[in-house]
Parts: sequence; structure tokens; C-alpha cells
Amino acid sequence: MRYFFLLSIFSVVFGYEKDITFTVQPGTTDCFYQKVTPNEVIDIEYQVIDASHGELDVSFQMSDPVGRIIVADYKKPENAHRHTAALEGDYRFCFDNTFSTFSTKTVFFDLLIMLETDDAHDKDYDDDKEMELGNAAESYMMRVRDISDSVTRVKDNVSAARRLQELHSAHEARDRNLAEEMCARVMTWSLWQIVLMLTVGVTQVYFVKSLFEDGGFKRLIPSFS
Repeated sequence: MRYFFLLSIFSVVFGYEKDITFTVQPGTTDCFYQKVTPNEVIDIEYQVIDASHGELDVSFQMSDPVGRIIVADYKKPENAHRHTAALEGDYRFCFDNTFSTFSTKTVFFDLLIMLETDDAHDKDYDDDKEMELGNAAESYMMRVRDISDSVTRVKDNVSAARRLQELHSAHEARDRNLAEEMCARVMTWSLWQIVLMLTVGVTQVYFVKSLFEDGGFKRLIPSFS
């Protein structure tokens, strides 16, 4: 079993966001860890985009810091989960390929940890500013709130668009791998059929040619004398 610790990249807008494409060897389990604080929303989506043999599937488990399993999938090609953290600590995300003997799986997953919007904090902030500036600044604060809401909407739309592009890219990679594998199978079977047809043709030509050689028909026609 291999373990990976995800490096946190925090920003003002997002708590954490990361997408990774990796391979899971047959008979192994790869796990990733990410620190999460209470009331943060864990949003994870994964899909198997390639397999060296067999089906595009993998088992998945998400566990909390004390080891309790939150969600568990068995041999699925893709899935998405959302969970609001109740405990602070390292949450574990494991991709299990122990049921495969020969097949190496290529897995793409996107992890997004969002900070829940604290409306009470925003309200307190607005109230404090209004008390400082007085009632005459009410129109100014309304404009500030409108700008803040617009920026938040743009941020959410950009984040959603980027995640959709990443997921579409993963779907495209999976479909391309399936098409290439199907093409390789068709080419292999076609080559084998060509070899078989050539072998049968050469055998038939040799057999027909042997009939016209001296004594060929005599060997085939039984003697009644």
C-alpha cells in the first residue's frame, strides 16, 4: 500500500483544490491524505480512464481522522461524493486495485475542499462598517455588497467551468484509450485472419497441384482390378 500526502494550496477564495492522474498497480492500494477542519465541505470525484487489461473499475474508500469509513465504493468506473467534515485532522482517500491480478488502472480524481459561507460573519462585518461610517454610508455599503456578490458569483462560475473542463478532459482521455484499445484488437484479429487465410490458400494450392502430378489421380482412385 502506498501513501501520499497532498500539499495544501490555500487561497482567499478556495480552501483547497487539486486534481491528480495516477496509476494503481495490480494487487495494491494507493491512499492520499488531506487535512480538513470542521464544517469544511469535501467534494471528490474520480473516474478510471485506462486499464491495461479488463474493465475500467476501481474500489474507493474515504475515511475520517479516527479511521471510520465515510463512503465505500466497490469496483466502480466513476463516482462523486460530498461530505461535510465533523472532525479536524487528516482524511484518507484510498483507491483499491487488489482485486486485479494483471490490470494496471489509471485513475483521475478531483478534490475540492470548500469553506462554508459564513453569513453571520459577513453581516457582522457590514454592521461594523455601517456603525463606523454612519447611516449616510448605507448606499455605499449596498454597492460594496453588490460588488462582493458579483465577484463571488464569478468565482463560483469560473471554478465550476474549470472543474467541468477537467472532467471532460478525463472523459475524453478514457474514450480515447477505449478507442485505441479497440483499434488494437481489431488490427490483431485482422492480422491473424490474414495469416490464417494465407495458410489455407497455400495449403489448397499445394493440394490441387499435387493432384495433377504424375500418379496423383492414381493414388486417389482405388484399384478395382
